[in-house]
Amino acid sequence: MATDYDAPRKTDEELNEDSIEELKARRHDKNSGKVDEDEAEAAESFELPGADLSHEELAVQVLPRQEDEFTCSSCFLVHHRSQLANAKTMTCRDCAA
Repeated sequence: MATDYDAPRKTDEELNEDSIEELKARRHDKNSGKVDEDEAEAAESFELPGADLSHEELAVQVLPRQEDEFTCSSCFLVHHRSQLANAKTMTCRDCAA
């Protein structure tokens, strides 16, 4: 969009003094994007921390730690040996940084 630098500029006061018609048009535009949503229905899909998950089943196969992996003593995540930063403390590169 081209800007005409020779055109008179509005002062801060003029910018704040919008016409009633412009304000009404803006108000209707802001409300047009809103979606009516039932709050109770939306809240049913959220899981709270500490919820009872005893009836849930694990959908992935969990493998024990492999020979070429280690458990970081700081973050307790299992990493490949290539991520080992300190063999003495058994920390990963992320925790050592």
